Amino acid sequence: MRVRRIVDLTHVVSPDIQVYPGDPAPIFIPHATVEADGFDLMRIDMGSQTGTHVDAPRHVRSGGAAIDAVPPDTFVGRGVVLDVRARVDAGSLVTADMWGEPAIGSGDIALVLTGWSQHFGTDRYFEHPALSVDACRWLLDRGVRTIGIDAPSVDPTGDETLAAHHVLADAGAVICENLRNLEAVDFPDPLVSLLPIPFAGIDGAPVRAVAMQVGN
Repeated sequence: MRVRRIVDLTHVVSPDIQVYPGDPAPIFIPHATVEADGFDLMRIDMGSQTGTHVDAPRHVRSGGAAIDAVPPDTFVGRGVVLDVRARVDAGSLVTADMWGEPAIGSGDIALVLTGWSQHFGTDRYFEHPALSVDACRWLLDRGVRTIGIDAPSVDPTGDETLAAHHVLADAGAVICENLRNLEAVDFPDPLVSLLPIPFAGIDGAPVRAVAMQVGN
């Protein structure tokens, strides 16, 4: 098997990256430099939900699995892009009828393409489409336990009920938010990796999300 193409689905993290309202902005502090110490080493201070990241059930459930307790195979699988761009606008709730009847099932990674990553870095980014509870249940009913979206949250920004988060966490599902470039995943059966840093006992972690075209 050979990787023929890799699509990077990740936003670059810098001190200037847009973060969810109220979250800490990243701070990069030089700890050592080539000039003074012979090597570069950076101290990084940032929230666990910075940039393209995965939420573990612990994010909204105190007894839910932490990010380091989620098996790695949860984050790697066949990606299925659910393109709803033509049916959503600011503040839309995505419903399952918007993506029809895709062939998706257990072990697959659902990638909800809203097109909203084009607004990343602007105020409009937080007026994003979000997932309805029924859409979440539709995916869960088909065995999907890993769901990504090219928006800051699967719930509307500012909605403290976090209904989509809760229904997914209750099923032990994980969520990847702030994806980008989903429209570039234009080949069948992409191998998707959303592997996070396994921070001990916490709610989530940044990822280097990619979609790979593989073949012989």
